[in-house]
Amino acid sequence: MAALTRLVLASGSSYRRELMARLGVPFEAITSHVDESPLPGEAPEALTLRLALAKAEAVRAQAPDALIIGSDQVAVYDGEVVGKSGGFAEAARQLRRISGKTAVLYTGLALVNAATGHTQTAVAPFRVTFRVLSDERIRRYLNKEQPYDCAGSVKSEGLGIALFDHFDGDDPTTLIGLPLMRLTRMLENEGFEVI
Repeated sequence: MAALTRLVLASGSSYRRELMARLGVPFEAITSHVDESPLPGEAPEALTLRLALAKAEAVRAQAPDALIIGSDQVAVYDGEVVGKSGGFAEAARQLRRISGKTAVLYTGLALVNAATGHTQTAVAPFRVTFRVLSDERIRRYLNKEQPYDCAGSVKSEGLGIALFDHFDGDDPTTLIGLPLMRLTRMLENEGFEVI
């Protein structure tokens, strides 16, 4: 069977679409409408992996001839999963809590070959240590960036990078929510060459 050439990103995220565009290959984005609630006792790695795969599978019927990419990200502070804040007050609480500490961002990635059912998955961790953040700095950041749709209220591809002291991870695009280095390898495993 010939390698599939249609790529579908199972996401409504503008951040993930921007990352996919970096690869310089044609792709479609289809929003996957998956409930992102964690299961009772579900570990962060398991949560992101389950959701990444669920997102890819959710659009499979709409793209039976495609390689489908699903991704999900959660932030973990002090052992607790921290999702999207949805608004200023919760975002400020999240950032005050992580001030001067280290968080781990887990990004789940799934690539589903809709024609064969072959599936590849991975979880990419990325550790981020935050600067000490005053209430005034948090307020200014939130007013300028409004990162209420980002895990942990950190928009690292924007002004959020100024909140970090340092970070540690294999692939900087993991910070934004789609690990392109791993994705490129997965695509190559399916016969899709990016370069």
